Amino acid sequence: MRLLLDSHTFLWWVRNDPALRRRARTLIADVGNECYVSHASVWEMAIKASLGKLTLPSTAERFVVHQCEINGFHLLPITLAHIGLVEMLPFHHRDPFDRLLVAQARLEGMTLVSRDPALKNYGISIV
Repeated sequence: MRLLLDSHTFLWWVRNDPALRRRARTLIADVGNECYVSHASVWEMAIKASLGKLTLPSTAERFVVHQCEINGFHLLPITLAHIGLVEMLPFHHRDPFDRLLVAQARLEGMTLVSRDPALKNYGISIV
């Protein structure tokens, strides 16, 4: 299974936060699954860090790259096809980062790991 981790899911995983539910934790830990972190999530973390809403031990870029290396996660670049699909999505959700994750999950055939209930309205696989 190919999993796309929402920003909060990624942060909960690396911080061993109990907010991450057992099913998500089990899927992420399963070496048979591939886990991805979108460039959109890195961008979102960078913005939140610059606004003082998120504290990271280094820049968002360095932090995410390091955590991807030690956890065996892959970075997922944003493509023009992803952006094009965002334009076509209905506005079940207004957050531009989450809309981009939906587009990426749909086009890449991934399961999105997120706690955001509004994303279920997009008809993608969500854990």
